[in-house]
Amino acid sequence: MTSKKILIVTKFFHPEISPRSFRAFELAKEFSRQGHDLTVLTTEKPFDYSNLESEYGFKIKSIVKNEPPEIQGDGIKRIFRFSLLYFFQYPHIALGKYFKNALLKEKDYDLLISVAHPYTVHFGVALAKAKNRVLTKTWVADCGDPFANNQHGRLPYPFYYRIIENWFCKRADFITIPIKEAIKAYPKFCREKIKVIPQGFNFNDTKPSFVEGLNDVPTFAYAGNLSSGLRDPRPLLDFLIETNRDFKCILYTRNKDFLIPYKSKLGDKLEIKDYVPRKVLLKVLGKMDFLLNLENKGNVQRPSKLIDYALLERPILSISPLNVEKKKVLEFLNGDYENTLRIEDIDQYSIEKIVKAFLNLS
Repeated sequence: MTSKKILIVTKFFHPEISPRSFRAFELAKEFSRQGHDLTVLTTEKPFDYSNLESEYGFKIKSIVKNEPPEIQGDGIKRIFRFSLLYFFQYPHIALGKYFKNALLKEKDYDLLISVAHPYTVHFGVALAKAKNRVLTKTWVADCGDPFANNQHGRLPYPFYYRIIENWFCKRADFITIPIKEAIKAYPKFCREKIKVIPQGFNFNDTKPSFVEGLNDVPTFAYAGNLSSGLRDPRPLLDFLIETNRDFKCILYTRNKDFLIPYKSKLGDKLEIKDYVPRKVLLKVLGKMDFLLNLENKGNVQRPSKLIDYALLERPILSISPLNVEKKKVLEFLNGDYENTLRIEDIDQYSIEKIVKAFLNLS
């Protein structure tokens, strides 16, 4: 196999905890393991990468500046913060300029993979590629979620998001998405250049560790973003309170404030914790009786955590957060997992296959 010179451009990278950080880090490790000359261009972080560079053989380059500060506070400041993000992608918008300036100094890559979220990473690559003709032979814009048709928010994005999306889609050689259902969320003119390459996992990192009978009461966990009215666990918690059953629910999330009243209602039955490193989290999840998935409101986005859940070989209780299937919940509490969510063809998520799919584009 011929060694290739590869550049990954990403805002999020290890040790940050996010799906996009995990995506970029796993790709970097596997490209390097297979003998490719791999460089990661990312934002400055308070982390010394020298040990990682020595261990895995890739190089880290940091852009000089990060995003401008996010506006903090509640009330009118919260509305202002939302408006800036919704209408102008602030504070992410500055990343486009910073990445563009850094990429003007790079050249002769066989493959460049830009990782979004945020999409301003792609914008920076598009701006740089227009001026720097020797930047890369092939540019792949890797998209975790759609841009203009993102379904996480309560409101559709402004019309000019589609204009911006059309602009960068025309310039990318390929656009990669994690699930085929998401193709319809992208402009029709670019669908021939869209390739489905799901999240990649090193299967050796995720090993089942469940011991039957270890938990005294039905114990389950969820890890990821939660939000009021969207990915909202409160209807489930309300139903669990109604059942008066013994259980233990553990939520790993950054968004906690709207759940505080439930901690007082449920006491030790509910634990709300901060994010932890993935290796630590997997050890905890592997000891659960079952794992919780709160479904997205559309079908063009799917959480990558489901692959970890499946690799841990734990039953998955997948429910609509706002329309709780009470019968299914009771089945799981009773140890009946017949209606577990099943992840088909798990081998397709092997990081070796994912890297091969990217290399086939170069």
